[in-house]
Amino acid sequence: MPLHKYPPKMWDALKLKQGIYARLPKHYLKSLEPKEATPVHWRPLGVKYRLNPKTGQKERVQDIPIPIYYPPQSQEGLWGGEGWISGFRYANNDKMSTRVPKTWKPQLLKRELYSEILDHKFTITVTPRTLDLIDDAYGFDFYILKTPKEDLNSKLGMDLKRAMLLRLARKDKELYPHDAAKRETMYNRYKKFLVPEEEAEWVGLSLEEAVEKQRQLEHKEPEPHFKVCMEKLVEELEIQKLSEPHVIEKK
Repeated sequence: MPLHKYPPKMWDALKLKQGIYARLPKHYLKSLEPKEATPVHWRPLGVKYRLNPKTGQKERVQDIPIPIYYPPQSQEGLWGGEGWISGFRYANNDKMSTRVPKTWKPQLLKRELYSEILDHKFTITVTPRTLDLIDDAYGFDFYILKTPKEDLNSKLGMDLKRAMLLRLARKDKELYPHDAAKRETMYNRYKKFLVPEEEAEWVGLSLEEAVEKQRQLEHKEPEPHFKVCMEKLVEELEIQKLSEPHVIEKK
């Protein structure tokens, strides 16, 4: 399937249908399907038309999302869907003055967050909104497991999700080794998020990481030549032995 025959915007979608990309697990390919994230910096009106409060006339609503830039460092923390917004402001807060460019950035905090599933404390860069979302989810682990990929919008967040799902799938006995009751209670608390281990291994992998994982799964070490010759010789001897006439001894 030559990609040059199609518009460049379609290349990413088309390449997933051929070669090693097409052999990736279906559940992983499904996770690559683009989905709309929950609006954070703007609030959609959800209607196409509304009445103008001054004229009473019906007018069309321009429900256009605000362009948001997510810098690379946002992938190393948990920003709760927040990013950078570029725009303009009036100099000296005077609407009659010249507009100057401005970038609004979220407030970033360093916080220590504890994962019950992983039994580990992580020092992570978060925003105040992230802390509110963790409180709303009733805990750090619930926030990571409940939040969809497009809303987490964080490589760190997806790596944590994969580690948690693998721990739940394997029911690792190294977790709370001296308190089996606590370990069982913890597993029961998060059992609704349980997925098969072979599926959890792919959660949150980038396309490059997934392709490398698939390549390693398909890779087979070449057998030594002497081993191949020895097996062939043994097979020939077995065939020769079976083809020889059997002599029945008379008593």
